[in-house]
Amino acid sequence: MANPERLERPGIAGWLHRPEKVKAAMLLSHGAGGNCEAPLMVAVAKAFCEAGYSVLRWDLPFSQLRTRGAPGGSGERDREGIRQAAQELRQLAKSVPLYLAGQSYGGRQSSMVAAEDPAVADGLLLLSYPLHPPGKPAQLRTDHFGALRTPALFVHGTRDPFGSVDELREAIKLIPGAARLQVVEGAGHGVPPATAASMPGWLSS
Repeated sequence: MANPERLERPGIAGWLHRPEKVKAAMLLSHGAGGNCEAPLMVAVAKAFCEAGYSVLRWDLPFSQLRTRGAPGGSGERDREGIRQAAQELRQLAKSVPLYLAGQSYGGRQSSMVAAEDPAVADGLLLLSYPLHPPGKPAQLRTDHFGALRTPALFVHGTRDPFGSVDELREAIKLIPGAARLQVVEGAGHGVPPATAASMPGWLSS
């Protein structure tokens, strides 16, 4: 497996991991407090590349504009960036399924893009979905779940303060499309990078 290639286009900046034989593509988006160099992002990109995925590990637009700080705003700029990056990745890895993947904020925005336009992706991988702010279970981030028809795999820790496993199981019932939950025992918000090696198997099962 070759080293990742730096990919820079207007509005897109990240690393492209290319396997020798491509069976699928994945756009991998980070959380609100990180960037594409976060250990989990690197581990996930490596694991899926080894499994035959062409992975674009990139910085969301808010992170491209500033190196620190939360996204702010409604996230529309980041969702538009996801659409643009997904289109670019489809052109690079033609005729294969494309997945939107993301940790926390990156996963939430990816799922919102898929709910708005199911044609953007063939599947979702949502790591540590931020179901609600810590300590505020009434403030659910599920308004778009009823429009989500893209198959989704949620990977969630049993100690995640952004939503318990039971809360997430209940929320997933709102999704009309195929949705599954993979539980990671003892993990908080941000599953351990060591779990990345198992994720390709979870996604394809």
